[in-house]
Amino acid sequence: MMSARSVALLVTVVLVVYFVMLAGRAVALFRTGDPVGIALGAAVLALPLIGMWIAVANLRFGMRTERLARRLAEEGGLPDTAHLPRLPSGRVERDAADAWFAERRAEVERAPEDWRCWFRLAEAYDMAGDRRRARETMRRALELAG
Repeated sequence: MMSARSVALLVTVVLVVYFVMLAGRAVALFRTGDPVGIALGAAVLALPLIGMWIAVANLRFGMRTERLARRLAEEGGLPDTAHLPRLPSGRVERDAADAWFAERRAEVERAPEDWRCWFRLAEAYDMAGDRRRARETMRRALELAG
């Protein structure tokens, strides 16, 4: 099974190839000299630029999160969810995830300036399947960690 880092790098390589091909199409449209072709070329060229910005931003976020996880692991504070009951798919059972989440939320309420609590809360959001809030919460942990 591939690690998350390997998958991210593979997807990034595929995106880079796709963006290069798309940029080639944009150049071909520019070379037509036709105003409509030039406008379409500019629009097509914008897509790879936006895509690259999104890819770089996500890779940076992932690397920063990974560094923070290593730092927390060195301190012995990584959340341990091995004891939580799991479904055959490997996901934590909903009731157990909700209870674990409530504990993490209470931690943050007790220590709102501790990045470690925010990191664990982000893990709880992720476990509950709320990826958007997990990312927002992890961003807060990254801000607090400096």
